[in-house]
Amino acid sequence: MPVINSIADLRELARKRVPRAIFDYADRGSYDEVTIARNRRDLDALQFRQRVMVDVSALSTATTILGEPVTMPLAIAPTGLCGLYHRDGEIAGARAAQAFGVPFCLSTMSICSIEDVHANSEKPFWFQVYLMRDRGFNAELIARAKAAKCSALMLTVDLPILALRRRDAKNGLAIPPRLTWRNAFDIASKPRWAFGVLLGKRRNFGNLAGRLGDSGLRTLAEWTASQFDRSVTWDDIAWVREQWNGKLIVKGVLDADDARAALSQGVDAIVVSNHGGRQLDGAPSSISVLPEVVDAVAGRCEVLFDGGVQSGQDTLKALALGARGCLIGKAFLYALAALGERGVASALRVLHDELEVSMALTGQIDVRKVGKSVLRDPVPR
Repeated sequence: MPVINSIADLRELARKRVPRAIFDYADRGSYDEVTIARNRRDLDALQFRQRVMVDVSALSTATTILGEPVTMPLAIAPTGLCGLYHRDGEIAGARAAQAFGVPFCLSTMSICSIEDVHANSEKPFWFQVYLMRDRGFNAELIARAKAAKCSALMLTVDLPILALRRRDAKNGLAIPPRLTWRNAFDIASKPRWAFGVLLGKRRNFGNLAGRLGDSGLRTLAEWTASQFDRSVTWDDIAWVREQWNGKLIVKGVLDADDARAALSQGVDAIVVSNHGGRQLDGAPSSISVLPEVVDAVAGRCEVLFDGGVQSGQDTLKALALGARGCLIGKAFLYALAALGERGVASALRVLHDELEVSMALTGQIDVRKVGKSVLRDPVPR
């Protein structure tokens, strides 16, 4: 097994092991990729206050997210197509997360279905949905999540329409993957990936079985264009509440006014997110917006952070600016593509160890008490 001591190591290994179309789907963003660059730049710009001669012998990264005990303030974000990064990728991700003691969120656009993951998991996981025009299908998905004993429902609100991700179209991304003259050499050079995906439980969207037919990317784009509801407003959260009486998370908030609107609907958590730079290009970085959302919420619900987390240092910066915890999407997919379940376990260990070391060197002993004093300049520029 290669030496893995950073998410960058897993990214490089993933780049070598999966076809370019699959890798770029995780790695890149929409349009000119301005926002994805801002996510990285603004996180890097924040500086820690190094503190010395502090007793950190009893340091703890343990906390809770939505009342669930976690070994560190981190969860795996809902990401589509996991089963194309590694055989039965969603199952592998759920197992690694549960073994480490952090939440795993399954995407509606997963390859393995809700039932597949439930049958292969020992603990409850979260499930993510979009509001669709076919509310009957929405209700069916939520009922399936309840039957699988999911512990939280995550509603993604920043995708009423799918943004253009130019690299996907240029790479000829298709689901299920198809062999073409353009990608033949790329796929042939990655036999481990090809055989693994071939032997997986599914190669299409498990939760959408029977609704897409023999779909490729074009069919999926047409389906989302016809199904994702552009007319939704905050008032529609009430309908979700009628279907779901458990913990409710809203993901995709990037404005204080929207945070207050979500709060007025009684949500349990808000995820500050720009969809990893994959939706509105030109939007601000998630970290630059986090403080104003935290201020707007004023402790009335939990605030989670999503937007470029690639290290334990990134996690600590988000906590310093008021996040309860962070989500990882790209880092998770790199790990999955690189080494499957072992890769995800390695990524979580790297992120945990980096967080622990960074806490110690900033004089922090309790992750639940991390505040702005950890940073030299607490306002991202």
